[in-house]
Amino acid sequence: MLQLEQLQQAQRLIADTLSPTPLVLDHALSDRLGRRVWLKGELFQRTGSFKTRGGLHWVRTASREELAGGLGAVSAGNHALGLAWAARQADVPVTIVMPENASAFKVEGSRSLGADVILHGDINAAWELMHRWIEERSLTLVHPYDDERIIAGQGTVGLEILEQAPEASAILCPVGGGGLIAGIGVAASALRPELALIGVEPAGAASMAHAWLHGEPARLERIDTRAKSLGAAVVGELTYPLCRAHTRELVAVDEDAIRLAMRHLVYQAKLAAEPGAAVGVAALMEDLAVLPPEGDIVVVITGGNMSREEWQECL
Repeated sequence: MLQLEQLQQAQRLIADTLSPTPLVLDHALSDRLGRRVWLKGELFQRTGSFKTRGGLHWVRTASREELAGGLGAVSAGNHALGLAWAARQADVPVTIVMPENASAFKVEGSRSLGADVILHGDINAAWELMHRWIEERSLTLVHPYDDERIIAGQGTVGLEILEQAPEASAILCPVGGGGLIAGIGVAASALRPELALIGVEPAGAASMAHAWLHGEPARLERIDTRAKSLGAAVVGELTYPLCRAHTRELVAVDEDAIRLAMRHLVYQAKLAAEPGAAVGVAALMEDLAVLPPEGDIVVVITGGNMSREEWQECL
């Protein structure tokens, strides 16, 4: 399984290009809970989400053979942006298949970074097309979450949190396919094993809880959530055991809770977070997580990529 040393190597490898993101104190939520609540601002990262970390680490550790035929990916948006940006740094072509309901903001953003973006069906159909193109076009797949190099890159978020918040007793992390929480879990378990890592999913796409229930990754029949960045139908073969080993609790939040959390983040914390980034705050506002009795709380705010129309719909 992934080790702390791999995360530390990833941190050293990307540090010259990607700066640490800040912790922002959520005054209103801190007053409400009677303890400090810090927001890890991954929406301030390059391309507007944590995904750039894994994308850049993957590209910088790739072999010439892996890069030779170009890269391929499937994404609802943030992985597309992060990988397109990282591939452009290395002057490597990338083809990305996105579901037809993907955010227009993320589609255009990925194209502006040089990616060849194709919209195709739902997320399952997008994967089918990409697997076919990998065979036909000799593309190298860069999985959005089920890849050790991607997980190691995302895990640098955890290393930063542990350095920035020495008094933290809990981290709340959004969960889609599981790459971020897997990486943070490796860091936290190695460096601060007493810390409670809590995963938060949208109730309409609770694929990690579904895997926990079945004892292995199992595909959801239906995805129904405005938190498209967390809309993975199935978690990874790598991310599932890492999450199971290092996560203390999983909770699910409904759509109304996500919307209210977004409003809180915009109007109280002054952070323009997308729906998938707001689920941790939603869990705190709904009192869903079992928190340690003392210590600071850190909530990972994973991204902030939305169009004006999407903002109007959500707020």
